[in-house]
Amino acid sequence: MAAPAPHVLALPFPAQGHVIPLMELSHSLVEHGIKVTFVNTQHNHHLILASLHVSKPDSQDGITSLGGVDMVCIPDGLADGEDRKDLARLAKSFSEVMPGELEKLIARLSESAGACNCKLTWIIADASMAWVFPVAKRLGLRVAAFNPLSVAMFATRIRIPELIRDGVVDEKGLPKQRGTFRLAPGMPPMDTTELSWNRAGGPEGQPFILDFILRNNAATRLAEAVVTNSVQELEPGAMALFPDVLTVGPLLSDKPVASFWAEDATCAAWLDAQPAGSVVYVAFGSFAIFDRAQLVELAEALALTSRPFLWAVRPDSASEEWVEDLRRRAGPRGRVVGWCPQQLVLAHASTACFLSHCGWNSTLEGLVNGLPFLCWPYFTDQFLDRGYICDVWRTGLQVAAGETTGTLVGREAIRGKVEELLGDAEIKARALALRDVARGAVADGGSSSRRNLARVVDLVRGSTS
Repeated sequence: MAAPAPHVLALPFPAQGHVIPLMELSHSLVEHGIKVTFVNTQHNHHLILASLHVSKPDSQDGITSLGGVDMVCIPDGLADGEDRKDLARLAKSFSEVMPGELEKLIARLSESAGACNCKLTWIIADASMAWVFPVAKRLGLRVAAFNPLSVAMFATRIRIPELIRDGVVDEKGLPKQRGTFRLAPGMPPMDTTELSWNRAGGPEGQPFILDFILRNNAATRLAEAVVTNSVQELEPGAMALFPDVLTVGPLLSDKPVASFWAEDATCAAWLDAQPAGSVVYVAFGSFAIFDRAQLVELAEALALTSRPFLWAVRPDSASEEWVEDLRRRAGPRGRVVGWCPQQLVLAHASTACFLSHCGWNSTLEGLVNGLPFLCWPYFTDQFLDRGYICDVWRTGLQVAAGETTGTLVGREAIRGKVEELLGDAEIKARALALRDVARGAVADGGSSSRRNLARVVDLVRGSTS
């Protein structure tokens, strides 16, 4: 009988920006002959099936295949209708409920291993779900941590004890001094008021978020490898602090990436009808929420540019009445949709720049297409990503000083920044140079990310004999 095929369980943090890159890594592993079972929460699993217009699983055991990756789900402990954008509440719930549910799932998969001649030997879990690692060790499975954020963000969280020791923050993670600092040369400057654990929701949840990060840091030491969706040449300062991190990015895939919302299929045809290098693409990811007044200012600003624009206004971020008002204000040059096939949009010849929240996935996707950024971060790691774009790589501009304080950013300020960005030839040249670096990392010929992905594959394969 042939040796069992390698089988990996992949488990992301239950947010869109974490699910997508781990799914992209899963597709890469499948292409190398590794079986992958992808574990979403029930809530997110149902969102993904609905976006794909799938009403029921492919098989009786609840498994749905997505481009060759098997998808299953377990509960997160929250009831239908509870606020899953409250990160402290979500993390507290899944930390209590999911370990037991994961053990049950592993037992079921182990019972069926003979039927598929595949032995479950590895779990690759999000570094923010490091409660998985002691469960895996107890069950005799090997574990790798997946960091879907920058190496700089990984470094910042790991170095929290040093920040406390050096008086940057107090023991509660709150700023003890005002201003910016860098963990290492070449890393982005960080404002002490914009550290990720203090920008993850309301102040009442901040103590839990900090403790959650510290517990994840401790459990991550059980992982045999840390795999990151980044490019080592783009983050030399952070890589100097953590040289053993395996950068395998930018992770991009032409297969389904488990979107929580249905993508508007008309975007491609609309882009085809626009002049090359003319479209302002606007998208703020899966969490950002603006009030109506700010949405109006942005809509009027985009109209004032006299440029075509494509704006993704997430279905859960604005009422239909608000969206219709934005469409009216957009006029004939603007197109407002619910959710975009973003990788297609950013790669399109008509796209000129990206007005973005600066999530790490969006940052890499824009970077690999050589696009200048207009940065409008919302929470957690997005402020650090803006630091890379504006201060280190210098491939973009910040929208306005008021955006991090809740101050309304006016239409003229936004319009002026769009025009400034698109009129800056040096920013565009630097963006194109970084595009070549990012693409080179995954190209043939022994590039950094391809070598590291091969190391991950070899690591997983080495445990099946």
